[in-house]
Amino acid sequence: MRFLGLARKNAWRKPLRTVLLIFCISVAFLIYGLTASFTNGSQGSAGASENILGVMNAAGRNQSLPMAYMSRIASVPGVSSVAYVARLRGFVGAEKNVMAVSAVEPQLLAEVNGKELALTPDLVKALSASRDRVLVGRALMTAQGWTVGQRLTLTSFQTAAKDGTRDWRFEIVGVFDGETESADTYFIIARYDYINALRERNADTVDAFIVRPRADISSSELAVRIDALFANSAVPTRTQSEKQFLEAFLRQYADIGLIINLVVGAAFTTLLMIVINTMVFAVRERRFEIGVLKTLGFSRRRILGLVLSETMLIFIIGGIVGLFLAKLASIAAGPVLGLVFTAAVLAKAVCLIVLLGVAAGLLPAINAMRAPVTKALRAR
Repeated sequence: MRFLGLARKNAWRKPLRTVLLIFCISVAFLIYGLTASFTNGSQGSAGASENILGVMNAAGRNQSLPMAYMSRIASVPGVSSVAYVARLRGFVGAEKNVMAVSAVEPQLLAEVNGKELALTPDLVKALSASRDRVLVGRALMTAQGWTVGQRLTLTSFQTAAKDGTRDWRFEIVGVFDGETESADTYFIIARYDYINALRERNADTVDAFIVRPRADISSSELAVRIDALFANSAVPTRTQSEKQFLEAFLRQYADIGLIINLVVGAAFTTLLMIVINTMVFAVRERRFEIGVLKTLGFSRRRILGLVLSETMLIFIIGGIVGLFLAKLASIAAGPVLGLVFTAAVLAKAVCLIVLLGVAAGLLPAINAMRAPVTKALRAR
């Protein structure tokens, strides 16, 4: 029998024990896959840009900026293009069905952020044709089950129209997919002139300006220039990259990264304790067989490799099952929960499988390697 074949036979000597170990490993890597995917989706490490800048009111993201700032920002050296956005939050149908609307000027948004959002000329043209038209992100479109041509009514939480109602009616004319799978597409793009003409308050103001730096300019350097321009004005600004903004927003509520690391760390620590304890007993049960293998000429290194191979095989099977389930969950619920299972998550998981497999199998493997032949043969 070949070396790997012997390792496989030993690993499945007691099927129930092996299945339970694989189940524990699968659960641990399912937890890792889901939490890592959530970190990617929520903190913007996968889809948020580090180059595109957002210029907001220094007093807080809920405070507006005057539209007059746009020409001054565009004149700053290093600015390639500028767009603006006014945000509208509300619900469609049930009050818990919350979603966000970004009111923009279509052509300007296409120049600044069109590549990242995959805004084609046809989509921009369709949005520009009528003031009440909107584009819906693929993730939101899929989650809601909407169709192109459908009309929807969004009830705003704060923005009221001049007639006193908070209902805003739109027609869906297209779907944008985003440049990559991890791009955030769980929102609606509407026209600023439609919202601005009908809203009761804050006319001719925006929530943020979106700035694309020139290719030869550092985004952090440009951010400092923009904020310095308005440092002594009545409404100072704070300029951040999209990624920085998302991370700062989440830190208002909790240190998501720390919480996730603690959860994953606890899961893997518990897993190691279970597997190491189980493998130590499994090797102890086979002391006589290990003595026979040594008598037949198996070196200490081959005994070490045999036990490590058994542990690694169990970890590989369990890890694959757990990561496969995490990938399925990201496909099924990713648009709603913000799960983004990327190649980086998979690569880190593979490294963890190898590392944990070695760590769990090392102690029982060393015990088996050091066991004296005479003592092992007296075990039966």
